[in-house]
Amino acid sequence: MIGIGHPYRRDDSVGPRVAEDIAALGLADLTVLVHHGEGSDLMERWSGYSRVVVIDATASGAAPGTVRHWDAVAAPLPAGLFPKGSHVFGVAEGIELARRLGRLPAFIDVVGIEGADFSAGEGLSPLVGAATATARATVLRLAGQGG
Repeated sequence: MIGIGHPYRRDDSVGPRVAEDIAALGLADLTVLVHHGEGSDLMERWSGYSRVVVIDATASGAAPGTVRHWDAVAAPLPAGLFPKGSHVFGVAEGIELARRLGRLPAFIDVVGIEGADFSAGEGLSPLVGAATATARATVLRLAGQGG
């Protein structure tokens, strides 16, 4: 499981927040990583794993706190959905590059939580913070850990 985001861009920190919550559970069969979201480096992070769940903030115009899931093996992620911060090459681009290079894991699911505030600072906006429980349960289910 890879939590994507930046800790000092408010709702962009939701991926690492959910990852840290899951890591605190101490599940033996689940590797949890936090990553900044630079797409080309993601291939190295998931190398050797057959099942990967990525969680990241989204910026699509949906209601803040909306939790969505995509099977990234079945189809490309919707364009422009994930904020890239200082990186031009983000999560969706990294997944598509891996697809073209034959380096996608057998199973790769992406869980997105719609953000409201990506400004500088710490802390999640209220609706995004409230959505972390749903996102955590979704990630655990997709990772085969119940949830």
